[in-house]
Amino acid sequence: MVGTIVASIIIFGLLIFVHELGHFIVARLTGIRVLEFAIGFGKELIGWEKGDTRYTLRIFPLGGFCKMLGEDAEDAVTEGSFQEKPVLHRLAVIGAGSFMNFILAALLFALLYFFFLGVPQAGTTEIGQIIEGGPAEQAGIQPGDTVVAINDVETNKWEDVVSIINTHPEREIELTLLREGAYVTTSVVPRDDNGRGLIGIAPAMKKHAFFSSIFLGFSYTWYLIQLIFVSLFQMITGTIPADVAGPVGIVAVVGEVMQEGLSNLISLAAIISVNLGIINLLPIPALDGSRMVFLVLEGIRGKPVDPQKEGFIHFIGFTLLILLMIFVAFQDISRLVF
Repeated sequence: MVGTIVASIIIFGLLIFVHELGHFIVARLTGIRVLEFAIGFGKELIGWEKGDTRYTLRIFPLGGFCKMLGEDAEDAVTEGSFQEKPVLHRLAVIGAGSFMNFILAALLFALLYFFFLGVPQAGTTEIGQIIEGGPAEQAGIQPGDTVVAINDVETNKWEDVVSIINTHPEREIELTLLREGAYVTTSVVPRDDNGRGLIGIAPAMKKHAFFSSIFLGFSYTWYLIQLIFVSLFQMITGTIPADVAGPVGIVAVVGEVMQEGLSNLISLAAIISVNLGIINLLPIPALDGSRMVFLVLEGIRGKPVDPQKEGFIHFIGFTLLILLMIFVAFQDISRLVF
């Protein structure tokens, strides 16, 4: 239990810290004065000043915050304040938090590919893994076999292998394999998976491939971003049931994933980071997305929205958000207890 709590604190703390770091970096780059950059919340434990910014370490290590001069809409506009900067600069500052969450996710996925999973060797046709109980295993195909040809059609890269197998669901195909210097021929019938043929093989993987791991990390993060947006749309339209987990539910998941190894924990942290980035971009009052909407309106109108009205909307949104979090936490606890 202690290990689960520590791991959860580290994950939550890292994700929120990186989010606030994004705001901090872009604020400094655009000339906005940062009054305080804090790691953690609550009572200050350690603090020091450098330039115009105070850096603090606080008692509760769950994330942090970046306090900028003139950040609130009702604050006076002074030199170096958030309100004094052009709309595009302010949009960049607000959006930088989510952007950093996406970057962190990509780097965590890249770490997984580099150290734990390896990078698929798409330029070869060597089989790296056989799925247990699949058609390939039943046909006697072994890890390390190289697919030379399928149905007498030469295969030079993994894409060739996948393409031919996918187009032959429930139809027998003949594979010519190179095994320990000798050619072996075997027949297999791909099973039908929504119109695609699959035989249960995976390509050879190579660990410690730096650039390939980075590329795959960013590619998978982009795929995940699109998938989450599609899922959110489907939940809103009722196509799929809404299934939301709050901090309590996430802690429970962290506890389960910890038992499966460090690689799964890193993967979970990356997935949560993408979710955090997306949620903050949604136009929900009190979140970054809502503030970006007001900035876009200001850019269109040529003048800001009434600060009191904007503040009231954010207050209402924040109140509803807290109520939603309490409801989700209750749901999480109900799943765990009952």
